[in-house]
Amino acid sequence: MSPNPSPRPPLILASSSRYRREMLERLRIPFEVMPPDVDESTHEGESSETTALRLSHAKADAIAGQRPDAVVIGSDQVAESNGRMLCKPGTHDNAVKQLRALSGTVARFHSAVCVIAPQMTGTRRIQCETVTTTVLFRTLSDEEIDAYLRLETPYDCVGSAKAESLGIALLARVDSDDPTALIGLPLIRLVTMLRAIEYAVLST
Repeated sequence: MSPNPSPRPPLILASSSRYRREMLERLRIPFEVMPPDVDESTHEGESSETTALRLSHAKADAIAGQRPDAVVIGSDQVAESNGRMLCKPGTHDNAVKQLRALSGTVARFHSAVCVIAPQMTGTRRIQCETVTTTVLFRTLSDEEIDAYLRLETPYDCVGSAKAESLGIALLARVDSDDPTALIGLPLIRLVTMLRAIEYAVLST
C-alpha cells in the first residue's frame, strides 16, 4: 500500500489588499492572510518592473521569516505611462487628473508575484516573476471620467481603472499572457509556481 501523501503546508497571502485576497479565493484552496510590514517607497533610478519585483519579494520574505513552515505569496503592482510611474489616486480630484493624462495613451502594468516555500533541507525555495500588461486607454471626455469615478470610486486602484468591473469601459485594448495580472495577482503564473513546488491546486 502506498503511504499517505504528506499534508500541504499552510498557504499565506502576504498582503493587505482585498483585491488580491479575492483573486486568490478563485483557486478555492485554503489560505491565511498576513499583512507584511514593508516600506513600499521607490528607489531612485529603479524601473517600475524592478520595483514591483523587489516589493513582491520583500512582502513574501517578511512573512516567511515569521512563518517558516508555510508557503508564502507576495505580490505587488507598479504601473507606468509616458515615462512616469502611476500611483493610487487616493482622491476624486487626483483620479480625474490621472485619467485625463491616461486618455488616449498606453500604460504598462507590471504585476509581480513571489512564492517562498520551505524545503525539507531547511533551505527556502524562492520563485519571483513579473507579468506585464499593456493597456490602451480610450480617448475619454471629462463627462465620461467624472461619471465613471462617481459610479466606481476606484481611488485605491493604480491608474484609477478597475478593469474587473466598470473600468473595462475605459479601455480600448489589453495585451497580456495572463488576464488576471491586471487585477493585481497573476493567477496563471502563481499556479505554475505552486505546481513547481508540488503544491496541488486541483486535488480532491
